[in-house]
Parts: sequence; C-alpha cells; structure tokens
Amino acid sequence: MRVRSLAVTASVASGVIVTAMFVQSLSSSSAQNTPRYLPEYTASGDLILPKNFHEWVYVGSPLTPNALNGGKAGFPEFHNVYIEPGSYEIYKKTNEFPEGTIFFKELQLTLPAQNADGSRTEPSGRGYFPGRWNGADVTVKDTKRYADTDGWGYYNFNHHEPKAPTAKLRPLEECAFCHIASAKKDDVWTQFYPLLDTGPPPPQSPRPDKMPDID
Repeated sequence: MRVRSLAVTASVASGVIVTAMFVQSLSSSSAQNTPRYLPEYTASGDLILPKNFHEWVYVGSPLTPNALNGGKAGFPEFHNVYIEPGSYEIYKKTNEFPEGTIFFKELQLTLPAQNADGSRTEPSGRGYFPGRWNGADVTVKDTKRYADTDGWGYYNFNHHEPKAPTAKLRPLEECAFCHIASAKKDDVWTQFYPLLDTGPPPPQSPRPDKMPDID
C-alpha cells in the first residue's frame, strides 16, 4: 500500500510539474509572439500614418522652446515619442531595434507664455505646459529600403494639424544627418529616453564631420 501510495503521489507531482512547464511554455511563446504593427505604404511608396499610436509605448517628451532659443528653435514643441509595442518587446530582449521598428513623434505646442523665458504659472508651479497638437514625425527602420539614410526612414506628417494621411520620405540632410551625427544608439536619441537607454550601444555609423544648418 505504501509503495502504491508513493507511486500515485509521484504521478500527481509529475502531472503538476508537466502542467506548470506547459503553462510556462505557453506564456513564453505568447510573449515572443506579440503582434507587431509594421509600416504600411501606398502604391507610390509613401508611408501611411500609423494607426492607434496613442496606445503604443511612450518613451519621452524632449522640449526646446522658442523662448530659450532666440525665438527660432528648430523644434519648439514637446516631442511626445512612442515606440511600436511589438518592436519594444524585441528590443527589451535583444538591445537592438528590429527591422520594421516604428517611432511616432507627436508634436505638441506649449501653452502661451506669461514670462519672457516662455514659461507660465499654473497651480503646480512655473514651467512649460503642453497645449494643442501640432502634427507628427515618424521614423521607420528598414536597412534595405533606407540604405541611403543609414537604415532609417524619416517622414513628416505636417507640423500643424490635421496630420497628413500619408507622407513622403525626407532627404538625408533634413533629418537623418542629425540622427547619424548625434543620436546615441542606432541613430535613436536613447540618451533622452531612459526606457530605451539600456545596455551598451551597438557599433555606430561613422559620424559626419559637419552638421548642416537648420533653418
């Protein structure tokens, strides 16, 4: 009886272990198969405005207001940056942005200034506060499609509202040049996004000797 009891106990225990391993396997498989939203293009090659980007992973909002840059900041808005979730899941595991990665940068103006430095006072204190939307920029990784711009394509969906439904690829000197010259990891400004600033940076493309003038 004791031998039979031990055998039944072992069998049950084995079943629990197998079940646990099966559940863990399913969980791992599910995590590795997170659906990705990949870039969509028109027949003429223009990029289609990505869908549901507000549901993506938020990584940061750099700000360089006009009032702190002689009234002529190249990028006077909050840059609310999102990464496509499936690409982010892969990045967390590999420390590399996979092919098809999309970054969505929604532009958002600051509320009207009350002070000479462009700041204003709200109940939380003095500072810069987000106002109305002001268009969007999108970056896509495809090392074959965008070989001339170091593997990333840059698109402007208007710097005003409403956002354009499609956008054409921007030339090297407009966007890619600055990313190649100064972005920390794989032409991405990870130095401004703690969520992405992890692990050692991969080998970087040669840096340009001179930055272009930005109007």
